[in-house]
Amino acid sequence: MSKVNFKPNEDRVLVQAAEAESKTASGIIIPDTAQEKPQEGSVIAVGGGTSEKPVTVKVGDKILYGKYSGTEIMIDGKEYLIMRNSDIFGTI
Repeated sequence: MSKVNFKPNEDRVLVQAAEAESKTASGIIIPDTAQEKPQEGSVIAVGGGTSEKPVTVKVGDKILYGKYSGTEIMIDGKEYLIMRNSDIFGTI
């Protein structure tokens, strides 16, 4: 897990998406253009939450989120997702 100098506001969470599958179970290689966007990742940083919307995950948690959840951002040359706590389906 990487250390990032970024603190999300309120109920937002910074996530590093898992790598997309590059091979099927039977061994067929999937080209980059056909790879599915991953729907799981690791929590890198969390905001403080609010009294109405507390953050329910912590740094290091592996999470599942919606296919189109979050906004892609670049920090120190790495790509991350920032999303609201409510966009997270749960931890794995």
